[in-house]
This record gives sequence, structure tokens and C-alpha cells, in this order.
Amino acid sequence: MVAHLHNNFVHPYADMDVASMIRDRASMWGDKPFLIWAPFEDQHADIWSWARFEHDVARLAAGLQARGIKAGDKVLVHFDNCPETFLARFACCWIGAVAVLSNSVLAGPEITHTVEISGARAAITQPKLAARIREHCPTLEWIAITETDAGDTPEAGTAPSASESFEALYAAEPAPARRPDPNDPALIMFTTGTTSRPKAVLWTHGNVLWGGQMSAMHQAVQASDVYQVFLPVYHVVGFSWAFLAAMWAGASVVLQPRFSGSRFWPTALKHKCTLSAQVHFTAGVLARQEVPQHHFRQFETGIFLPSVAEIFGVREVSGWGMTEMVSQPITGDPWARQANKSIGRPAPGYGVVVEDDNRNPVQPGETGHLKILGRRGLSIFAEYFGNEKATTEAFDERGLFDPGDRVILHENGWIEFGDRTKDVMKVGGEGVSGSEVEAAVKSADGIKDAAVVGRNDATWGEVPIAFVELENAGADPRAVREAVLEHCRNTLAKFKVPHDVVVLDELPRVGFGKLAKVKIREMAEAMDPGEAGE
Repeated sequence: MVAHLHNNFVHPYADMDVASMIRDRASMWGDKPFLIWAPFEDQHADIWSWARFEHDVARLAAGLQARGIKAGDKVLVHFDNCPETFLARFACCWIGAVAVLSNSVLAGPEITHTVEISGARAAITQPKLAARIREHCPTLEWIAITETDAGDTPEAGTAPSASESFEALYAAEPAPARRPDPNDPALIMFTTGTTSRPKAVLWTHGNVLWGGQMSAMHQAVQASDVYQVFLPVYHVVGFSWAFLAAMWAGASVVLQPRFSGSRFWPTALKHKCTLSAQVHFTAGVLARQEVPQHHFRQFETGIFLPSVAEIFGVREVSGWGMTEMVSQPITGDPWARQANKSIGRPAPGYGVVVEDDNRNPVQPGETGHLKILGRRGLSIFAEYFGNEKATTEAFDERGLFDPGDRVILHENGWIEFGDRTKDVMKVGGEGVSGSEVEAAVKSADGIKDAAVVGRNDATWGEVPIAFVELENAGADPRAVREAVLEHCRNTLAKFKVPHDVVVLDELPRVGFGKLAKVKIREMAEAMDPGEAGE
């Protein structure tokens, strides 16, 4: 009997969805500033109060309906950070459509994959990205384009026509509210693929609400806070950990197009920002600058390091998560001391298991495989959209999700990141699949075989390095290197392109011809960083 009780639990967001949350916050906060747009060209600065944000989302939702978008339809939302990306994705949620959030630096073939796997009917984007979408996504029924490139003046010939103008999507009257259901699909984000292309991660409305509430609680976000957001909002940290956390708490968001070392502090000081999420790369850049007197009280980071408080004069709260986890299953505590180098402790609402190869719980001081238990469609994602096999394989028979990470369990439940068992590297905060880059390298002319591994890098955290065998042993290694790099630039997002290509007579192997990745990683680490290509 107990095993079936969970079917009768009252949903924590019963009769709620993303649209109802926006309406509720607008009724509470009205004219209070919510979204403060801080572009790099000041003439485009703008502020959305909670009331204006609700009104614009509802009018845009009505415009989507007028263009034929209905509940369940998928719409590609392809932007750098800008207000329009939030207006578009929440307008989709308002009418029950599904926003497909894609990385704005994707290469053409990657955008094709995004549209094909999601089944997107239309696209909303910015001028500099529109031509690539048109070329590589001919199945789209229509495209809408904003007037600026995330605040920058568009290049000549890229501004939208009247029929493709994003502004033309706004209807005169707002779309009516629909009956809220937290189990309805809300949006699709993409995670790093460990075997090939990135997978489409489907979030429900309940997932979005959970991400906002839990992330706000983990960071103790208050309505008086001003959250500076510059990390890409098509990723979980910028979107769920930062933006949704502020949205749930009724805080203000200062949105920048991207990270800029020269513009971070002036923007933070101008708007009296109190919170920010940082990754290894951004914190490293800011640490090399003079830190002014500021209003920050807290930074969200990936790993707790006392140097953050020492350098920036802020409290630090760390967290671990991924797109599938929605919020942070492992988190620090704003009200307590944290163990050095830890990523946090298990967060309420998740089950965290650290076990050895035989599924036995590890003891403090030992390293084990991290496994996560959650409720699909609420605390963890609903499914890999269009990939039932991958969804099934992601969970074991106990219902535990395997993120492919190994961690060290310490006393009192503190957890330290160990290493990755899956072939994924972190490049400037972006997840990169070694297998995906290998596939691109192998598809270049003249490549017999290839191995791609991550090499530690002081600036980017890790960078991908490609080792290749050639079909023609007499080919010029320098010409091969340049040809492979150019091929990868045309087929992969910039952050996935190898920083160097090393030509070997033969790739090292073990057993029955399997690539010796451990040996190859050692070779990469032994390289002179000055040899790297890009």
C-alpha cells in the first residue's frame, strides 16, 4: 500500500503553471522593476516592471496564436542574452506551446539537429543568427527577427523585413489565461551528449516552477535583491539558478548580453547588484582586476573556495547540477559554514547516493559514483524528447539517474567533485562531448581515426585537444591541422572546436584496439600550452 501512496500526493504546484506565476508576481509587485536590460550600447537600455512584463508576454502569446502556434507546438527561441528571449519563451508557455532553447553559437548543422529533433514549427531569433537558421532549417514555417542583436546595431542587410519583425508579433490585446497544469510540457533545453549529439531535455511547467523556488531557497534570494545575470540563459545556471530564482522571489534582474570583464563592475555598481552566479572562467577574469566597493552580498559558484570571499568580499554558496536536474541536488548553505573545495551537501527534495562499483555506499573519505533520485517532471526533467531509449538508459531499476560523475564523500555529508566517468569536458562553463568533437574531426578529409580529450587550462578550465591518424602518412601535418580546424569551425560551435590538432603515426591503443584515453590525456597534459591553436 505504501508503495502506491505517491500517486495520491497533492502536486506542490497544483493549478499552477509558468503563466500563473507571472500573473501572481505582477499582481504582487506591479510597477516594481523586474527585468533591467543593460546592453553594451546604452541607447537600447530598457526596464520591464512586473506589470509590463506580464502584459508584453500575454500580447506576444496572442501574436503567436495569430501565426498558428497552438498548445503543444514547438518554437525555436535562438538568442544571445536579451529581453526578447524571455518574452518569447514565456509567451510560448502562456499558450501551452513549447519553447526550444538553443545555444546561440551553434553551427549550421547543429541548428539543423536542434530543429529536427524538437520538431520546431517556427523560430524567433536576432538579425545576425537569422541567415544561418534560414539556410539550415528549411522546414520552418516562419521566422521572426528582433530589431537589434542583443542591444547591438545589426550589420547592414540583416535587419528584419516588416513581415519578419519580432515587433509585428505583438497583438493589440493579450491572450487569455489557459487552465494551469504543472504537468504540461514547457520548454526544451539541450544537454551535452556523451555518445553523439546533444539530447533534448524536456521540462514541464512544474520543472520551471521547481527550478525557481528551489534555486531561490538555496541562495536565500529576497525580493530586495538585484541579480546580475550575464551567463548564457539557454543554460541551466543562467536560466534556472539565476533568472528563475530571482523571478520566484520577486527580485530584480539586471541582464547583460554576455560576460564582459570590462563591463561587469560598472554595470554592477550602476544598478547596485547584490547577487551573481559565477563560473571558473568569469571569476578568474574578475579576480585579476581591482575589486571596487560594491553592493554584492553573495556569489553562486560551482565549488566553494575561501579565496572567493577573500578576493571579492562576498559570501559564497556553491551548487552542483545539470540540465536534467533543473535546480541543484547538491548545494551549499547561505546560513552555514561550508567545507573547503566542496560542491555542497544533498539538497532537500532530492535523493543523493554515492556508491562504489558494487553499489555499496561509500564511507567518508572515499570516492564513489554519484546517483540522483528525483520526481520526473518536478525535481528532475520529464524525458529526453524524441529519444525514449536514452531516457530509459538514464535511470537504473531503482529509479536513480546517473550523471556520470564521481565524487568524494566527506564527514557531515559534504561532497567534493572527483572526476567524470563520461566523456565530457567543461570548456569555459560549457559542456563539451569528446565523442561529438571526435565525430566532427573524423568527418574531415584524410582522417583515418581521431581521439579528443580535455586538457586543463588556466583560463577556460579545460580545452579540447584532437589527436589524429591520417589515411595518407605522407600528408603535411601542418596542412592537416589547419584543414581539420577549418572543418570543425564550419560544423561545431566555437567552444567545441579543438584548441589544437596533433598528428600521430598511430593512436595509442589497449586491449582489442580500444583507444587508450588515459595515455592520450597524459600526452595532452604534457603539451606546451603555447602550442595550442585557438
